[in-house]
Amino acid sequence: MPATVYAQDEVLTGEAVALDVQPLGFFLRALGALIDVLLALILMAVLGLGAIWAITQGVLPQNTTGILTVAITVCGTVVLPATVETATRGRSLGKLAVGGRIVRVDGGASGLRHALIRAAIGVFEIWMTAGAVAALTGAFTPRAQRLGDLVAGTASERTRVPRLPAAIPPLPAELAQWQHIADVSRMPDRLARRCAQFVRQAHAMAPAARTRQAQLLAAEVTPFVSPLPPVDPETLVRGAVAVRRDRELRALHLQNERLAALTAGEPAA
Repeated sequence: MPATVYAQDEVLTGEAVALDVQPLGFFLRALGALIDVLLALILMAVLGLGAIWAITQGVLPQNTTGILTVAITVCGTVVLPATVETATRGRSLGKLAVGGRIVRVDGGASGLRHALIRAAIGVFEIWMTAGAVAALTGAFTPRAQRLGDLVAGTASERTRVPRLPAAIPPLPAELAQWQHIADVSRMPDRLARRCAQFVRQAHAMAPAARTRQAQLLAAEVTPFVSPLPPVDPETLVRGAVAVRRDRELRALHLQNERLAALTAGEPAA
C-alpha cells in the first residue's frame, strides 16, 4: 500500500493515517489560556467573597478559613478546567473564543484523564510560574504544546479553518503542445500567487480592467517564461499558472511514489 508523506505537525492516527489537521498557533493558544485564567480568577473571587460572607455571618466557623482557601484554589485551578474540558470534549470559553479545542495526538477526543493531567500540571506551569513554563514549552514544540499536553498526549486543534481558494481553470486548449516544452520554473512565488489570484477572479472583473491587469501581469511573467507562446496576454498568464500548478502536483506525486518505493524496499525511480 502506498505510503503517505506527512509533516511533523500533522496528526497521525493509530492506523497510520495522516490527518490534515491544523494546530492552533502559539499566540492564539496563549490568548485562549489567558481568557480561561481570567474566568477562573473571577470564579475564585466570587467563591472567596461567599466564603468570607458565610464566616462573618457565623454560618461557617472561623477555623475553616484555611480549608476553604485550599478548596477554592483547587476548584478554580483543577476542578473547573478539567470539568469544563471533559464536558465540552476539549473546549472551554477561551478555546471557543480563539477557535480551538484540545484533542489527543492521534486526533481523537480528549477525556477526563487527559483533562485532569493537563489541569494538574497547569497548576505549576500556568499558575505558579505565571505562564512562563507553558509559554517556553509551547514556543519550542511543533504544535505549541505546553508541558501538560506533552504528558497527557494532547494538542490544540484549529476548528476555524479558512476557506480554500477556488480551483485554477485548466490549461487553455491552444497551449496543449506548448506545455510540454514550457519552462516556468524561474517565476517568483509572489508573482505566481498574483497570477493565480487574477485567473480565479478574472471572470468577475470589468472587461477593461481585466485586459489591463492581464497586460501588466503578462509583462512581468514574460522574462520568466521560455519559449514565449504566440498568444494574447491573458492566455499567457493562464498558461503559466496552469503549467506551474500541474508540475507542482506532479512533483508531489513523485515524492510520494519514491517514499512508497523506499518503504517497500524497492529502488526508487
